[in-house]
Amino acid sequence: MNVPLWLALLVVGVLGVKLIRPPWWLIAVLLLGGYLLADSLLAPVINNFLK
Repeated sequence: MNVPLWLALLVVGVLGVKLIRPPWWLIAVLLLGGYLLADSLLAPVINNFLK
């Protein structure tokens, strides 16, 4: 069974928000920070670090 990555991330995100109940500002900061880092000069460095 092939599940699209966006669907898997959505399910994990929804379950995480329901179970852990983090503040909404923290969710917004993490999403915006991840989006900005993915398009920055640091993206290749982070990618090599995560491999």
